[in-house]
Amino acid sequence: MTAAAIPKRGAVVAIDGPAGTGKSSVTKRLAELLHFVHVDTGALYRSIALLCARLGLDREGYDEGLVTELARKAHLEFKRRSDLNPANRIFVNGEDVTELIRTPEISMGASKISAIPGVRAALLGLQRSLGCAGDSILEGRDIGTVVFPDADAKFFLTASVEERAKRRLSEMEAQGKDPPSYQEMKRQIAQRDKQDSEREIAPLRKANDAVEIDTSRLTLDEVVERMAGEIRTRLGR
Repeated sequence: MTAAAIPKRGAVVAIDGPAGTGKSSVTKRLAELLHFVHVDTGALYRSIALLCARLGLDREGYDEGLVTELARKAHLEFKRRSDLNPANRIFVNGEDVTELIRTPEISMGASKISAIPGVRAALLGLQRSLGCAGDSILEGRDIGTVVFPDADAKFFLTASVEERAKRRLSEMEAQGKDPPSYQEMKRQIAQRDKQDSEREIAPLRKANDAVEIDTSRLTLDEVVERMAGEIRTRLGR
């Protein structure tokens, strides 16, 4: 059975958009509110980027065959840990790497890796399987266009580069990390946007039937309330 042929066993919500628009926070809140499973597809690509970094592979010139083989062999799974917050954790070959994959270096590596056709093919079936298991919300950059073009509700979140840089810096400071300058953070975000939008395979773009929301001047609660209302209307619940 192909990835696209995996039957859905519940409703699927697709949330796409560039980094820093609030996708992760919104998805987590919506999943809790609607009692859906949260599938962070970006964490899958970040996990492969972490494996590459540990092997010392050159991020500027990845060996596509080697990286594809890593993706095919890696055992990736999400688990819920009641003793940790957030409870949804990502494991790679049995190791919890949830915090290890949240660095600027891994983020840039994931962007490059996600442009490799073999890696996307290796992870597509996993993403479909996770999303089809029951009511689910998936966040990423090509969920509504490639992974789940048949999603029951689709959203595309946006925000200005300036606002996204501020959010990312605040996030890093809250985590006790040493953040780069504001200008450097803006540069990194703009570079990531360019890579994601211009890649040949599954580029970042809004699905024709997705609801676009600019989160620049909205609070998390406002975004969640608007999306939850749209989802309930679409699903008739």
